[in-house]
Amino acid sequence: MSTLIACLSTGKGTWGHVSRIIEDQKWDKVVLITNDYGKENFNKNDKTELISVNMNSGLKELRDEIQGQLKEKIKDTEVEVNFISGTGREHMALVSALLKLGIGIRLIALTKDGIEEV
Repeated sequence: MSTLIACLSTGKGTWGHVSRIIEDQKWDKVVLITNDYGKENFNKNDKTELISVNMNSGLKELRDEIQGQLKEKIKDTEVEVNFISGTGREHMALVSALLKLGIGIRLIALTKDGIEEV
């Protein structure tokens, strides 16, 4: 078991993909990077924390906001990350924030064979 970090943003059907990854695997912790709409409307379980950030800010500002929010929440040296939901800019900001925190990443996705590292 480990920590899952994912963007929860735009893209038709992507919330369902993220929900399945959360439900189909046992996680110690789940952290979703989202906006106010996602924080208010996503049905989360007790191990899931939603972090609301300003998705419209500049890339470096978004990275710094994510980094600041994750700094005290993630104690692992490696996390699983899913990028199905969100934009390329949001994904770049998240990867940069994680790397600046010294956290390694493993990319995972829901496939026809279940949750797998890609």
